[in-house]
Amino acid sequence: MYEMHDVLFCVLWRGFRGTRLTFRLVGDRVVSMTHFDTVILGAGPGGYVAAIRCAQLGMKTAIIENKWWGGVCLNVGCIPTKSLLRNAEIAHLLTHDKQAYGIQGDVRCDYGAAFSRSRAVSDRMVKGIHFLMKKNKITEYNGWGAFKNHRTISVTFDTGVIESLTFDNCVIATGATPKMLPGVVPGPRVMTFEQLIMSPNLPRSVVICGGGAIGAEFAYIMASYGVQVTIIEACDRILPLEDPEVSAEITKAYKNFGINILTSHTIHGISQDLTSAKVHVTRANGGEPYQVDADQVMVSIGFQPRIHGYGLETTGVALSPQGAIAIDTTMKTSIPGIYAIGDVTGKMMLAHTAEAQGKIAAETMAGMPTIPIDYKMIPRAIYCEPQVASFGYTETEAREKGYKVRVSKFPFAANGKAWALGKSTGFVKIIADSTHNEILGAHLVGPNVTELLPELTLAKMWDLTTDEIARNIHAHPTLSETLKEVAEGVSGRMTNF
Repeated sequence: MYEMHDVLFCVLWRGFRGTRLTFRLVGDRVVSMTHFDTVILGAGPGGYVAAIRCAQLGMKTAIIENKWWGGVCLNVGCIPTKSLLRNAEIAHLLTHDKQAYGIQGDVRCDYGAAFSRSRAVSDRMVKGIHFLMKKNKITEYNGWGAFKNHRTISVTFDTGVIESLTFDNCVIATGATPKMLPGVVPGPRVMTFEQLIMSPNLPRSVVICGGGAIGAEFAYIMASYGVQVTIIEACDRILPLEDPEVSAEITKAYKNFGINILTSHTIHGISQDLTSAKVHVTRANGGEPYQVDADQVMVSIGFQPRIHGYGLETTGVALSPQGAIAIDTTMKTSIPGIYAIGDVTGKMMLAHTAEAQGKIAAETMAGMPTIPIDYKMIPRAIYCEPQVASFGYTETEAREKGYKVRVSKFPFAANGKAWALGKSTGFVKIIADSTHNEILGAHLVGPNVTELLPELTLAKMWDLTTDEIARNIHAHPTLSETLKEVAEGVSGRMTNF
């Protein structure tokens, strides 16, 4: 039909915000090309927030996503797991703690119903993303985006149609992928959290390889429904990135709950068949190799930045020594006009980190001043039971940095609201600089502590001292009174302990 294989037609469409359309003939197929001020590759928590902020700042914005609008977080991560954890908390109360609350008779807790609720919550939040895109007049591309060069991305749709987008700026928000143990192949009995969270059924027994945040959360969910749970961790404690006292508190609670914890263990391999799996391990201090049997194995040993599969190599963007996309404090990469945010940058791999980075990237494009992120001070939250929340330095880290520190710790056992809730386990701990009583870090384990942490991170961000926190009047009775008490403790004058 056509003799030319690459004819370029340019048409100026004087429509919404002056979008420029071009058309390129590839073989016998016309491929449209559209120009945007900004293109976002990936619609996770960082990507969609960056798109919204770009649109708010007057940029003609497009966003590309092939699979999960809202990212892992909304679909198979943060949101559905918190729904499952809420059901698990109720199941635990009705089966393990019912006598304390006067609940009589046998109660059956249906995990299938909990699963269905988690999917409904996820679907609702994902629909909200599409609403926000429409509200902010952001163009959605539901297809696979891949760079052709540092100024062009092609989008391939399920129909086979390809559309090319050119841009002045691009934000790479491609996230990360779960790591797998060397030599281990996922199968019917070995999976990551992504497969497990999408199953409406639970196994009778499970081995969780990795005692970090994801492992701890799934351990609580499954144990609450009567699953025999074993956690295997290579380090000498579970939650190894948290304060040692926090790890000890969770270990105690989990063992009382019947969860088997094997720390300082090396996994040499996993074998599986259609009915069971065997995890082959040895103790770090020696001894004969042995195996742990279970119906299923969940591998949760961390994530690696997603840098392959979308033509990143065509852009010239530099990588860090750790294999992530290298960025500066404003999210700029080594190539002008290309930014990167979220897990693909290898920083603190959390949804709220990506959101903060997305806003900084958008505001930098618009020439606005921004505040650099102190990644060490980003809040961390683990929604096991009891919950864990933290930020900043541990006592050991602070001393290694050369600080003269004061440490204050207040137990929930001395808080009236905690006893009223029937959740008096745990504590609040502050690490402060002894010169000015400025906060260097905080480590909390106990009821709803993920909701208490923002008061402390706000204080840290705006240089409030523990003396000023202590002077703030906290409502009684609340869990937040523990913050006032621990702040008073830095100066040696706790009221209720």
